[in-house]
Amino acid sequence: MRTDVETGKHPMPTGWHGAAERPTRSAEPPTRSTELSTRSPAQEGAALRAEATRPVRLRTGDLDEARQLIEENFYSNAVDLLQPTAALSGYFEVSRLRGVTLGVLQFGADLRMRFGELGAYHVDIPLSGAMAWHQGRVDPLLATVDEAAVFQPGRSTVLDRWSGDCRLLAVKIERTALEAQLEHLLDAPVRLPLRLRPAMDISRGPGRSWVRLVQMAAADARTSQGLTGQELVADRLHEALLIGLLLAADHPYREELARPVRPSRPAPVKRAIDAMEAHPEHPFTVSALAEIAGVGIRRLQQGFRQHVGMSPTDYLLQARLARVHEELRAKEPGQVTVTDVAFRWGFTHRGRFAAAYRQRYGVTPSTTLSETRP
Repeated sequence: MRTDVETGKHPMPTGWHGAAERPTRSAEPPTRSTELSTRSPAQEGAALRAEATRPVRLRTGDLDEARQLIEENFYSNAVDLLQPTAALSGYFEVSRLRGVTLGVLQFGADLRMRFGELGAYHVDIPLSGAMAWHQGRVDPLLATVDEAAVFQPGRSTVLDRWSGDCRLLAVKIERTALEAQLEHLLDAPVRLPLRLRPAMDISRGPGRSWVRLVQMAAADARTSQGLTGQELVADRLHEALLIGLLLAADHPYREELARPVRPSRPAPVKRAIDAMEAHPEHPFTVSALAEIAGVGIRRLQQGFRQHVGMSPTDYLLQARLARVHEELRAKEPGQVTVTDVAFRWGFTHRGRFAAAYRQRYGVTPSTTLSETRP
């Protein structure tokens, strides 16, 4: 039985002990009323956000029902019981906090799960038991109560053995949200894909602290009246979860994040950056940027290498890619075309644009445009 909001009551789930017939899912998805709403657009938007973030609970012995819950809230999947005669005793609690999905998941039977590319960063934190898993063609790793599993967005994923006694806390993080947070912390575009180390020590140190933060957020988000329902808290807690993961997990940028904050960029570099951010679609040349900055070309290039970590032209490329990405995510496939958006932001060579976009975001521009919006 699924309970979408916490009521303070805990009825016995039907079908759990075989005492009553389990209710079936509706064949048709619920539709919104066609009557005129008396709510303002702001109230309507708030209601839709509340619906999207409403916690979900399910206790079930039906493997298909459990698989469907994972698909609806996390990823498409295929599930196989490792002992076909085993009885499932699944319990699931899922909640959302902005671009983060949090779930306490337990199947109660040994099983194997297969996914395609996840499209998001993901961390599985065993609270009990263990889980063997792998991505791509590497050998399986073992997630335990002392070591979490950290998954990359762009690799096929297999949970080779989810033990029956394994109860875990699953954390799904939107790829763009985590990478944008990293760029904000670095104050520079991310030049390489963010590769998180596949295992994270959660027995001590930053890893353990991050797990406590996740547990607190998940517990509060599962209630209907928690502070995570308040935007002032939700925004900051969401940011804390992202920053915490970037500081707790191993990746190529971690040392840079741990360094003292760099001094402000020199005025010439800032002037060039401000110009590019204000009009990334403009066909800036290095000479034009140097003139805007009020310095020579060589000094401008040296300043960018020293204080930004890339050349002015590379910075312009990243700024344009970011604008294209933002617009593609904000539009529906019928509203715009990839070619039009790319051209609007200064890309004139379709092939080079597509290659640069895929290198930065791990997917094609058309994939971003067709992604399902929450």
